[in-house]
Amino acid sequence: MAHTNEIGWQAESKTGVVAAGGAGAVAAGIDILAQGGNAADAAAGTIFALNVTDHGACSIGGEVPVLIYDGQQVKSLSGMGRAPRSQTAIDWYMQHGIPDKDIKMAPVPSVVDLCITLLQRYGTLSFASIIAPTLDLLDKGQEVWHRNLAKTLKRMLDEEARTNGSREEKLQAACNRFYGRHPERNDIAEELEAFYIEQGGFLRREDLAAHQTLIEDPVSVNYKGYEVYKCGTWTQGPYLCQALRLLEKFDFKGIGAFSADYVHAAIEAIKLATADRDTYYGDPLFEDVPIEELLSDAYTELRRPLIDMQQASLDARPGDPIAMRAIKDGGVFRPGIGGTTTCVIADRDGMVISATPSANVYHAGGSGTTGVSYGNRLRSLNTTPDHPNCIAVGKRPRITLTPTMVLKDDKPVLAISVAGGDLQDQTALCLLLNHIEFGMAPAEAVVAPRFATQHHEDSFDPNPDRNRTFLQAGSLTISEAVDQDVRDQLTQRGHTIEAKPGPIGTPVMLHIDHNTYYAAGDPAAGRHAAGLDEN
Repeated sequence: MAHTNEIGWQAESKTGVVAAGGAGAVAAGIDILAQGGNAADAAAGTIFALNVTDHGACSIGGEVPVLIYDGQQVKSLSGMGRAPRSQTAIDWYMQHGIPDKDIKMAPVPSVVDLCITLLQRYGTLSFASIIAPTLDLLDKGQEVWHRNLAKTLKRMLDEEARTNGSREEKLQAACNRFYGRHPERNDIAEELEAFYIEQGGFLRREDLAAHQTLIEDPVSVNYKGYEVYKCGTWTQGPYLCQALRLLEKFDFKGIGAFSADYVHAAIEAIKLATADRDTYYGDPLFEDVPIEELLSDAYTELRRPLIDMQQASLDARPGDPIAMRAIKDGGVFRPGIGGTTTCVIADRDGMVISATPSANVYHAGGSGTTGVSYGNRLRSLNTTPDHPNCIAVGKRPRITLTPTMVLKDDKPVLAISVAGGDLQDQTALCLLLNHIEFGMAPAEAVVAPRFATQHHEDSFDPNPDRNRTFLQAGSLTISEAVDQDVRDQLTQRGHTIEAKPGPIGTPVMLHIDHNTYYAAGDPAAGRHAAGLDEN
């Protein structure tokens, strides 16, 4: 392995840093940087390794949205699998629902194509170079899926080695063998399909062969001089942008960190933004999501007065960005009280990546002979006719996975990745405000008190009656490190308080300041970080 600074929960370096989940995955990324690989190479290697060290929270059969700053611009890579291409399958879902803990909840595996696309478009190394640390981890494993997944990856290695042509063509050949697009050798895809059929699933080889990772423009807003970037409305990410717009006129420095007014304003903004998320977001390739209107000055000014600083809202209140109304007609209701991992990387040349690998793995033993576990993200779709997130042939779910990238003066300054389902952007908001408003470095920001609410729909409940998926109106989970007096004030405003001793969300964070990288992951949440040794 590379000569690196010790792997802990925080790191500093001028030449490269990695912060992620398992220590073995962080070591994989640092080793690739030390070999001369760039951030894209290291990200691909780290993501593959996370599927071993953090198996259960993510898997090769899962998903991983990515934001990358390549030295010139920020792009989003949609590492998200799709629903089956069979209309018969979609008709079954619409009649029976999207089941839990069943192969039918699995989308097309997307991690392999995402990592290969990242290497082809932005990387410099071969598949053999970036996969070596993962194979080392698998070789040390004791379970059957370790051996099976190693065999699958070695078949991809074999395809790369036997292919003539450029680095990009060799990478594509390895990818084609996995997805059943090779003119001769499609054994991996055939075994995956056999497992899907055996388990009663709908995915087939044509679903695998049709999969591709789209490179898209991200969504962004300016918050007090910082440009905050998120993936599109196939994720929940843009609601963080909406919340920031609602909060941009608050004087948080004057209000004070972790005061009752600070927490209250942030939570009330989240409630308004998630109400719009739940009403309007979906795959923009299928739905005309009014994202420009949702982020517009006019709509923001209509919605901001709905934040009552003396009273917590107990209603779900989506707005109407088309008719430009603060509250949507017929949209308000009063609800009843009712695995992911992380990765941020930067290299010596200024490339920065934030990725959020996941799968919520329910079949931790792998998928038959391939060792490719499956996840549950089709449950982030629903079966509500005419809803923007209703399941359809080849549609991406509106997922909770949501990396964050921040630029200032056209240069990257922050990258954040959070595990925690619906908590992800709430935790990201805490970290952003910790840094932008209160000047906290990553090592301070990731351990500072956090807060969140369940005042929103459950993103993993596909119930066609969306009102029934609402979790808990007026809820506020807050770190017990916040003063009791502040918690009492928030209770008096109508929040239902749960003081939590452990971490709320599972974040890693990277900050760039004067050509030095600072990275940290919350140690209470099992995050790790390391910097490349400058010697």
